[in-house]
Amino acid sequence: MASQKSADIKKAEHTLVCLSPSPSNAKIIRAAAKMAEALGGAFTALYVKTSFADSMPTEDKNRLQSNIRLAEKLGADIATVYGDDVSYQIAEFARLWGVTEIVIGRSSTKRRHFWSKPTLTEKLTEIVPGIDIHIIPDYAADANYNEKRIMLTRGIIPHTKDLLITVIILTVATLIGMAFLELGITDANIITIYILGVLLTSLFTKGYFYGVLGSVVSVMLFNFFLTEPRFTFHAYDSGYTVTFTIMLVTSIITGTLASKLKDHAKLSARTAFRTKVLFDTSKLLQKASDDTEIAGITASQLSVLLNRDVIAYPESGGKLMRGYVFASSENSDKGVFFSPVEAEAVQWVMENKKRAGATTDVLSGAKCLYLAIRAGEKVYGVVGISINDKPLDSFENSMILSILGEGALAIENRRNAKEKEQAALLAKNEQLRANLLRSISHDLRTPLTSISGNASNLLSNYERLDPETRVQMFTDIYDDSQWLIGLVENLLSVTRIEEGRMNFNMSVQLMDEVIEEALRHISRKSSGHRITVDIRDELMLVKIDPRLIVQVIINLIDNAVKYTPEGCEIKISAEKKDNNVVVSIADNGDGIPDSDKERVFEMFYTGNSSVADSHRSLGLGLPLCKSIIHAHGGEMSLSDNSPSGSVFTFTLPCDEVTINE
Repeated sequence: MASQKSADIKKAEHTLVCLSPSPSNAKIIRAAAKMAEALGGAFTALYVKTSFADSMPTEDKNRLQSNIRLAEKLGADIATVYGDDVSYQIAEFARLWGVTEIVIGRSSTKRRHFWSKPTLTEKLTEIVPGIDIHIIPDYAADANYNEKRIMLTRGIIPHTKDLLITVIILTVATLIGMAFLELGITDANIITIYILGVLLTSLFTKGYFYGVLGSVVSVMLFNFFLTEPRFTFHAYDSGYTVTFTIMLVTSIITGTLASKLKDHAKLSARTAFRTKVLFDTSKLLQKASDDTEIAGITASQLSVLLNRDVIAYPESGGKLMRGYVFASSENSDKGVFFSPVEAEAVQWVMENKKRAGATTDVLSGAKCLYLAIRAGEKVYGVVGISINDKPLDSFENSMILSILGEGALAIENRRNAKEKEQAALLAKNEQLRANLLRSISHDLRTPLTSISGNASNLLSNYERLDPETRVQMFTDIYDDSQWLIGLVENLLSVTRIEEGRMNFNMSVQLMDEVIEEALRHISRKSSGHRITVDIRDELMLVKIDPRLIVQVIINLIDNAVKYTPEGCEIKISAEKKDNNVVVSIADNGDGIPDSDKERVFEMFYTGNSSVADSHRSLGLGLPLCKSIIHAHGGEMSLSDNSPSGSVFTFTLPCDEVTINE
């Protein structure tokens, strides 16, 4: 009991490590992987993508991708969330996904002032008190790296386009201000023009730098061109110092907020796009009919998402099938996927369940990046993505992993469903086989014993038996053999119809003649029952195989004779209704219990009747009848007779005779 409880605790553990471009992050990932392995629970690597991420230096982007690959190599599930408040995003992810352990790094950065913002470690400790937070210090690795400083200075290097936009906006604002001044409009309105210019600068340029630059320059332009004395940086009015200060602060705040809103809008758009792609992928995968189509949809969605050439290799029987290329344009070079190096990379991914090829340390000479479509340790295929000297960014990498996960889950679910279906079919076949063997062992013993006993008596005592006794014994042998022949015929007929191998000899017949033919073949055992016929329409034409329909009527009458006491009435009626001929065989016996009504048409089901003779049915007659009627396009049903008994009804489509003159 204690060991089971310990196992349950281990299953509940979920370790989360935070990804970043920091040089120390690799050490943190390895420490988290060891912890997850020791705890025996889930392991997730989370990257919080902020609005600064796209402007990250190339060196940091490469380091981040290397850290993501390391986490994936160590068995982590990669997840990406979006937002500038990193601590909040980590806390929310941990809460939603049941994280029990968070592993993060601690740099040498400290709070310099009491008003400085708390560090990531301090904020996480405060907002997720119920989760264990493990801090991995690594001062040496962080000595020359400050991610926050790098992010804040990312936009200081000027770009000609953004500088030109800033100059144009502020020039237009100054010209409008000079026009306002000539018209006698107050300084307050002119100041709002400059604030609007700063806002537009923040919207149409990249980063915070140009918004701040525009704020400072706008104050200088206002002072130089629009305050007395004009065209100098002096001001006669002592109140202008306060005006300039308020204008500068307002402009900086406005520009910063505009930049943040723009970045958040960009993150929201990416999140919405990611959600839409995953939703569309999920819908397409649900409609897929086989594993090859699922792998194709996965590769096709990746090609659309990345605008790159993608190849998919579905898996079948533990081996990869032929690759299917999904080109991003008509001019794509598909031959890039089929060189020996590419083939070696594909096979390596299949065998090792890890990525290989371009941008990796394994077979990096390949021109494509290859990833496994896998769920757990099971690989369902390999996907190759053309790199063409354009490495994937973190957003694209996250999307790829998400779509590959969707594809693997779809294949796994489909195979599980197929295995369950096959298992259910196998169980059903085994049950049918067991029922058949049980029925044969019980129900064939009596007629075979009777035939064997009567034949032995005749051989040994033929001369001593009187003629009447000999006739009776011959009659019993004949009846028993006929019963066995009918049983075998029913079994063969059911099998042929279910497998679609029954040959039908269709012809137009009168229904009353078919019923009369069936009555001529009714067993002598029906002599103890009163059989009546009620044909309500004289001309009822049906296109049928008469031999099979006669067999249906015989089976239904024999069934009524067998399961009703002697002296009961069996009524056969036929009438034309709509475009069908409706035939009913009714008896006034004890009827069939409601619990048995749904099962009487199941193969080998015989119910519990005390009035049946020693030749118990194998339960093939009614299933055979229903199969024959369905094959003719009709329906068969069971209902209660009034005041007692049962009514078996079947329909057959009407037909007409064409007279050729």
